[in-house]
Amino acid sequence: MPQSDTGRSLAGKIDKLFEVVRRPDGASYSNEEVAQACREATGETFSTTYLWQLRTGKRDNPTKRHLEALAQFFQVPPSYFFDDEQSEKLAEELTLLGALRDAGVRAIALRAVTLSPDGQAVIRDMVDAIARRENDRTPGEKA
Repeated sequence: MPQSDTGRSLAGKIDKLFEVVRRPDGASYSNEEVAQACREATGETFSTTYLWQLRTGKRDNPTKRHLEALAQFFQVPPSYFFDDEQSEKLAEELTLLGALRDAGVRAIALRAVTLSPDGQAVIRDMVDAIARRENDRTPGEKA
């Protein structure tokens, strides 16, 4: 699925990292936690407000060291911020990892791994059919 212009913007890329990369307990990182880690990594000024400005697009020209610190914190290559093709691919992978945090999705994925290619194709078709059905359902309609 193609990303919106917001997803390609620096703010969109940073926000995607906050959305998908989580603390071990599953909670989102706060701006303060990330800013503090970036300060420690670079030894440079990196305030919570500055990070918020980057996330919201109010500032869009960080230093290379700031982007490297963000990349290090979120464990992505620094090129994530510069290469739209790589960032889109990585965003898809991050979205998948985020979905796998859900125990139900993870259980389905783990069971599907043991299926033959034909069995996996049947499961894909079933998921597609269910997704279409749910997309066609009117808001508030019960399953």
